Amino acid sequence: MKLSIQVKTNAKKNEVTVREDGSLLVAVNVPPIEGKANKRVIDVLAQYLGRPKSTIIIVKGKKGKHKIVEIL
Repeated sequence: MKLSIQVKTNAKKNEVTVREDGSLLVAVNVPPIEGKANKRVIDVLAQYLGRPKSTIIIVKGKKGKHKIVEIL
């Protein structure tokens, strides 16, 4: 399954919000430096979906705010 997400970095807390178009807004409390935000996005999504971190892969948008993630 693939999900379209938008990432908000430097947020006050980590959270996932479902947007009107069905995509997810993932807020993370770390800066987008050296892949830290991507790692936190995977952590937050894994907790939200109740899945292991190893089953979530960012397939598109590793350097942008809009990403496609695949859930194995």
